[in-house]
Amino acid sequence: MVIVIDFLSSNSMLLLEKSMDFLWTKQAAISDNISNVETPNYKAKVVTFEESLRHKLEDAFQSKSSRSGLRDLLSESEFAVVDVQESTRMDDNGVNATEQMVELVRNAYQIQYVMEALSRDLSTMRAAVRGQ
Repeated sequence: MVIVIDFLSSNSMLLLEKSMDFLWTKQAAISDNISNVETPNYKAKVVTFEESLRHKLEDAFQSKSSRSGLRDLLSESEFAVVDVQESTRMDDNGVNATEQMVELVRNAYQIQYVMEALSRDLSTMRAAVRGQ
């Protein structure tokens, strides 16, 4: 059972978990944006994760003395929900409905891709446990 525990706590699984958390949070933000498309003074929400991870990786690469593992970098990287301050509408609403619908579809495809990757990994583990 050591192999199963190592597999479930691997960097790959941690990255898939972080990706799914990010994508679900992004999906909620996009849904909020779409539902508030007619709300005056509403600022569109954007979820960021890649920037945090990139900065952590760059910092780790530059400070060679403190080599932290990939697992630590993934664990420390957080996503953030930020309001977009720019608006071109008279009611000061910052939501572009067309752009949000495109992002909703794009995000759904990304969720599907992560779910398929997770499913493949778990199928491989299931086959190994069964001895096939």
